[in-house]
Amino acid sequence: MKFHKEGYPTLLVTILFSTIMISIAKLIFPEFAIAHWFAYILSGFLLIVVVQFFRHPTRVHTINQNAIIAPADGEVVVIEETNEDEYFKDKRIQVSIFMSPINVHVNRYPIAGIVTYAKYHAGKFLVASLPKASTENERTSVVVKHENGTSILFRQVAGALARRIVMYSKEGDAATQCGEMGFIKFGSRVDLYLPLDAKLKVKIGDAVKGSQSVIAEF
Repeated sequence: MKFHKEGYPTLLVTILFSTIMISIAKLIFPEFAIAHWFAYILSGFLLIVVVQFFRHPTRVHTINQNAIIAPADGEVVVIEETNEDEYFKDKRIQVSIFMSPINVHVNRYPIAGIVTYAKYHAGKFLVASLPKASTENERTSVVVKHENGTSILFRQVAGALARRIVMYSKEGDAATQCGEMGFIKFGSRVDLYLPLDAKLKVKIGDAVKGSQSVIAEF
């Protein structure tokens, strides 16, 4: 288990805040042990939350050139045929994975190939599980073209708590299946837009793990 690099600024702020809070408790209430213990307990709780959220577990990745692997941990909340109007401008199968604050928030490439499109969109911070979050929330869109010629679009979508999306992808990059492509801070979701002939291997309500679970096959 490692601590993700995206968490170091948050960890630093948490430690600084905790130090100030403990110092104030001791300065203002020097004789009240309960105030000191409250500051210690709250500081410990905040530290645990930050470490838990930015954990980066070591995993054996599922590498399968014929499969589309989950790009994130979470629950499958949407499986439907929809129009993808940003890039493909045609009908696709949308599979959405909702990431709660307790999930690992590392995002990974679902397939190997070449990044042909990568774009950040500013937007709202609606609850990530809402359908309109895919088009109205702050988000990124990344398209990877597989060696078989098929392209997959996947989208990082911010949620009500998520205020920062980190995307590492750039057009022209070589994408490695299960390799890191970004990180979303706090609750959020990831959408996949698959070809209509993709063979789905999940259903609504399934819990999936990034780099582990097979979402579909070509």
